[in-house]
Amino acid sequence: MDEIARAVSTAFTLSNDLRRDTEVTVLFVAEPPPAARKIELSGARLRYLNPDERSTAALLKNALVRSTNFPRELESSPGLRVAPVEPEAELRAFLARPGSVWVTEAGSPIAEYRGAGGDFGAVVSDPYDPTEAESSVLRAAGVPQLSVGPRSLRTSQVIDLLHNALDLREPRGPPSLPL
Repeated sequence: MDEIARAVSTAFTLSNDLRRDTEVTVLFVAEPPPAARKIELSGARLRYLNPDERSTAALLKNALVRSTNFPRELESSPGLRVAPVEPEAELRAFLARPGSVWVTEAGSPIAEYRGAGGDFGAVVSDPYDPTEAESSVLRAAGVPQLSVGPRSLRTSQVIDLLHNALDLREPRGPPSLPL
């Protein structure tokens, strides 16, 4: 849960604000399949997210606890939805969206990725490689495989580097003048 909380916090927090244009889906794979859950967070509506991992972990844990034995999606807090999920079907649906990529050490450098513009969605693994079934789904989707570098990094570090690469592509406003 520590790395998930760190990754969620990293995906949304800026120095003094949240990234309102960011959405994150976390898949919690569990057996039997009705026990698997997804948590979807939407920066445009997100509330109660603080930059510290402890409170982020508590927010996520609360969502999971509230959804136990709940048969459908529920909004645990503003901008945070939790629902039962079939993980491979969810992965397939995500990969079908325009702008989806798979981030892996074996991919092409993200600096070389041009994409189609517009939306960008990345599949980032937890500290473990995808299972063989997940890898099959990823390969079958045919999405671009991108890399943020040659080393295996923590999920939160990968998210930081992805945001940086995307931020650098944004048009900059007029230069500010020192006062």
